[in-house]
Amino acid sequence: MKKMNYQNVKGTQDYLPNAEVVRRNIRRSLEDVFMLYGCKPLETPILNYTELLASKYGGGAEILEEMYTLTDRGERNLALRYDLTIPFAKVVAMNPTIKMPFKRYEIGKVFRDGPIKAGRFREFTQCDVDIVGVESQIAEAELMMMALDAFRKLGLKVMIQFNNRKLLTGMLEVFNTGEDKINKVVLILDKLEKLGLEAVLSELTEQGLSASTVQSIKQFLNDKNNKSYSYFEPFAKQNKQVEQGLEELKELETYLVFLNVNSECVFNPFLARGLEIYTGTIYEVFLTDKTIRSSIGSGGRYDNAIGGLIGTNEKFSTVGVSFGLDVIYTAIQLSKENIPEESTVDFYIIPMNTQKESLLAASYLREQGYTVELEMGNKKLGKALDKANKEKVRQVIIIGEEEVKNNQFKIKDMLTGEEKTEGFLFNK
Repeated sequence: MKKMNYQNVKGTQDYLPNAEVVRRNIRRSLEDVFMLYGCKPLETPILNYTELLASKYGGGAEILEEMYTLTDRGERNLALRYDLTIPFAKVVAMNPTIKMPFKRYEIGKVFRDGPIKAGRFREFTQCDVDIVGVESQIAEAELMMMALDAFRKLGLKVMIQFNNRKLLTGMLEVFNTGEDKINKVVLILDKLEKLGLEAVLSELTEQGLSASTVQSIKQFLNDKNNKSYSYFEPFAKQNKQVEQGLEELKELETYLVFLNVNSECVFNPFLARGLEIYTGTIYEVFLTDKTIRSSIGSGGRYDNAIGGLIGTNEKFSTVGVSFGLDVIYTAIQLSKENIPEESTVDFYIIPMNTQKESLLAASYLREQGYTVELEMGNKKLGKALDKANKEKVRQVIIIGEEEVKNNQFKIKDMLTGEEKTEGFLFNK
């Protein structure tokens, strides 16, 4: 008989209880923050029609290369969702009676057949919030505040970089970048921090851009004043997109300054967010200690997706933010390498030939809201106490025949060694 290949598929992984406890705490913490901001829960299918996910309002050519596709028994072309954004846009398109503004959150698995690195897998969990029906930059400001609140709750220090796609696209137009090459150039500029200036300029030249265009982009990248809004004022007079992008950034800045978070939210004129879906403000969240150099959250405005799916030119003002649960989990593990793990169990009950009575005591404690593990493996007392120590359970209850007879049980503090007795009616 041929041995079965029982290894995990590359890019997927199992999370054993110790890891999954942390992941679920992250999920609950994020969900608590989302609800504090008035977001409503939503769930969308993992399976979608390929046509939906491959539309020009989807993730763009780069993500389509990573999309998992399949066919069903009816020979329909299907795909696994690669994010939660387009499925959300589909929901709004299919439900025209949804009252605006509409704020939703969704936490779910997504799939991409892409490169694997620290905190990045092919099956992973995204935690998204989107707001539809708000034209003002107040929507972006709220999502950025929410991101800061979420990471504070998780104990991670972060910085948010932001930019505007209109500003960036407009600047490329000013530099005479061909319309058919703008999206590709945006993707290349998005690699600036990772590859460095010379590698980016080399890639731009390979795209067939004119020498003058490459030189203009180089000057833009090198100019020491390019992080000041005043730098873009002369270009705003030449290009409508630069003008609109600059106006939106200035509006957003007024909110960030008023909320006193402008030191944690920094303008980066080269931030590109390569996805073609974005139409306005974009942002990425980075750890300030750089233990993970890639972003651990990102988002932006995408006003054309919903109307595009409906098949009209109607504009739906939409902005969203997405957090990667898996990369956040990795960040938390790196930040707590030397912190001992704590048990999630309040009481560990060890029966000494008193299984029924111990089960009754466990049921009573659970009704009081405690988490209780009942030893069901008939371990001897010494081995059971060893298990409690290894699993960092602080309070152990030993129930023997004498305790049952006296209607009481003994609680042992594994940290201090102290013992105390509690009355409990075993024979009702």
